[in-house]
Amino acid sequence: MNRLTAAEPSAHLDQFARQHLPPADQWPELVFDLPELHYPARLNCVAELLDQAVAAGRGERLAVRGDSISWTYAELQQQVNRIVNVLRGPMGLVPGNRVLLRGANHPMMAAAVLAVLKAGLIAVPTMPLLRARELGVIMDKAQVQAVLCAHALREEMEAAPNRPERTLWFNVAEAGALDALMAAQPDHAEACDTAADDICLISFTSGTTGVPKGTMHFHRDVLAICDCFPRHTLRSAADDLFIGTPPLAFTFGLGGLLLFPLRVGAAAVLLEKLTPESLLQAIEKYRATICFTAPTFYRQMAGLAGKYDLSSLKKTVSAGEALPVATREAWQQATGLRMIDGIGATEMLHIFIAAAGDEIRPGATGKPVPGYRACVLDSRGQPVGPGIVGRLAVKGPTGCRYMADPRQRDYVLNGWNLTGDAYEMDADGYFIYRSRTDDMIISAGYNIAGPEVEDALLRHPAVAECGVVGKPDEERGQVVEAHIVLKPGFEPSPELTSQLQDFVKEQIAPYKYPRAIRFLSSLPRTETGKLQRFKLRST
Repeated sequence: MNRLTAAEPSAHLDQFARQHLPPADQWPELVFDLPELHYPARLNCVAELLDQAVAAGRGERLAVRGDSISWTYAELQQQVNRIVNVLRGPMGLVPGNRVLLRGANHPMMAAAVLAVLKAGLIAVPTMPLLRARELGVIMDKAQVQAVLCAHALREEMEAAPNRPERTLWFNVAEAGALDALMAAQPDHAEACDTAADDICLISFTSGTTGVPKGTMHFHRDVLAICDCFPRHTLRSAADDLFIGTPPLAFTFGLGGLLLFPLRVGAAAVLLEKLTPESLLQAIEKYRATICFTAPTFYRQMAGLAGKYDLSSLKKTVSAGEALPVATREAWQQATGLRMIDGIGATEMLHIFIAAAGDEIRPGATGKPVPGYRACVLDSRGQPVGPGIVGRLAVKGPTGCRYMADPRQRDYVLNGWNLTGDAYEMDADGYFIYRSRTDDMIISAGYNIAGPEVEDALLRHPAVAECGVVGKPDEERGQVVEAHIVLKPGFEPSPELTSQLQDFVKEQIAPYKYPRAIRFLSSLPRTETGKLQRFKLRST
């Protein structure tokens, strides 16, 4: 199974997650090419990231701050420990239980995630914009036993099917809330003695079928992503202050705004509902040095950058979607900063190809991050040389392990992880993005599965058939475009277009709604009835 160490006894009393790992022969090959990736057999990632920092004398250093909260490492540790004691005490949870986490970027959300991991439980973070129906599917698949949810997101959570009784709200002053229960708990808690390959995180991603896939990650995986990209490419340090937009529920944000800063003794600013202008304001206000966000934000920020003092900013990281050369150039012209572009995947946990400094080559994503290997495969699964477009394949210390999902066979081929991206490699080993190889729509950094939007539209009484594809868009990369056949008695109109868009927003996360709608008399299908999406894209 390509383990770095001999199999260790699991600390999990609840073995559900381990029992739902894919069969060993379907795992990708795991490689541990760097000495820093050789972790001990017993490992709790939060003990390493937080407890060791305090033990090493960094307790008084700033760890996280928000609009109204600022915690040192010691204070963050105390908050985490109190939540650990709530999880073990009043909530009665045991190692291996799954806890759904729900909240915008805020120090309490960070503390809750860390506490779940420290207690030996399994975190199931969810994007703040998800709706009740989507949350119900995730809770059912992961067999979630408890929920920690920010009070501001309470409405959808309360309406979600399959919600467990053990649900606590936080960031609210009321009896029985997590905040009140924490106040009654001691601020000391020992980390669970987990094995390095005990599962600590199930991150959900939507596939092209629209059915969410749970990607399962170990304690050692959490440290591995900290010891690859940020150490060798970003080269972050203890005096850095991280800031950005990706939610902590998104692995891009979890790494860039929480795990990476903690690994080097740095700090992070966690703010919710940022706009391009308010992010610039925050960089100026807090004197941030490293920023993580998507190309769409950088494109809009470039035109506003001259209004703010960004002299503290040293490095900016772009991921979540392909970085257009024009956006890179506009940002560099506005700020003097060369963008660090990167590609990652929820299945791989974080960035595995990138470039920084003099290694940057505009138009290319970069080279494999130290610790990872990559190549381009042809249709037969064979590696190809420079100048040929094929399927991007990658392997490293992390890899795809879907939770009880037959699509594991589609993602892993001959030990390689297939990301679903079409890439080309040049003669110097740089990887150049060409397109997606599946039907996923990537809009402003969000992954949107067309069939999921189709399912929502088909619930409207006016819709007979529909097909959803990504339409190229200069601002967002792609936008969701719906091709709709109406039922008899309904006629196309601007009013109906607006009604359909609002209808989708009410059912699934609002960012998934179709920004473009075309009404057709019929949809292109094969003789067997399969929708031909490629024809919709070409119309």
